[in-house]
Amino acid sequence: MTQRLHLVFGGQLTDPSKNTFKDVKDIDIVGMFPDYASAYDAWKSAAQRTVDDAHMRYFIAHIHRLRDEEAEASPTEELCN
Repeated sequence: MTQRLHLVFGGQLTDPSKNTFKDVKDIDIVGMFPDYASAYDAWKSAAQRTVDDAHMRYFIAHIHRLRDEEAEASPTEELCN
C-alpha cells in the first residue's frame, strides 16, 4: 500500500496575491500527516489562527506526489536504503 504523506506549512508572504515567502527561515512547519483528511484539519486550524493576517498563508503539500515509485532510484537515494 502506498503511503500518502502530506506536509502542512505556512508563513508570511511578500504579497497576498503571490506564493512567495517573506522569509524562508520563518516558515512554520505544522507537521507531516498520513492522509489528506488529517492534513486538512491541521491546515484549517493553522489558517484560522492567523485569519486576521492577510499576508499569512498555509499550504498542504502532497509529498507522495513528489515520488514516482515506478521510476528508477537515483544513485544517492539507493545509498540511503
